[in-house]
Amino acid sequence: MPITPVAVDSSQTANARTRLSDNYDTFLVLLTAQLQNQDPLAPMDSTQFTQQLVQFSQVEQQIRTNEQLQGLVAQYQAASAGAALSYLGRDAIIEANETYLAGGQANWAYRLPLNADTLTISVRDAQGRTVYETTAAPRTAGEHLFSWDGTKSDGTTAADGVYRIVVTARDSAGTAIAPTINVRETIIGVDFSGSTPVVITPSGTRGLETIRSVLDRG
Repeated sequence: MPITPVAVDSSQTANARTRLSDNYDTFLVLLTAQLQNQDPLAPMDSTQFTQQLVQFSQVEQQIRTNEQLQGLVAQYQAASAGAALSYLGRDAIIEANETYLAGGQANWAYRLPLNADTLTISVRDAQGRTVYETTAAPRTAGEHLFSWDGTKSDGTTAADGVYRIVVTARDSAGTAIAPTINVRETIIGVDFSGSTPVVITPSGTRGLETIRSVLDRG
């Protein structure tokens, strides 16, 4: 399962630690004054300030946990940035249902978890309009390829651009089957503007968590 890092504000943690330190110092001053001025014949109950000490300890532990989390997030982001840069110029298998049609060629791979008795593949443009649709013969479980040459259902040729497929499959009982769709694309850039880097392909940006494999150069 993909892991998405949670942003942790280091300035907030630093401010919290400062406030805790100030409050703790004030508490110790008041506690010392109370102890010095208590009636020896009726000493003050220690329960209340013991509970306060426990609360201070719990808050401090939470702040330390946040600081450790900041370190882990920083390490994760550095590793993600390094990985993204290493993918530049390489082809990757990406879990996505959209890819770029160029020169009359667009390819997808879909994986069926079960045998499919009926299967329909629709190609849709960037506006969500179905431009091509085909019905395939029964398919066994496993990976299958689908290629489209850009010819639309009305016989005209689709313009180059981003298109996606919708695979509708059902088993012998008529129960819907959810396929996994992958595309092969070249990583042409990396975007660092967000909290985590994303790679850029001809179809757009892709999160690192969608990359299933990166292929060797050559």
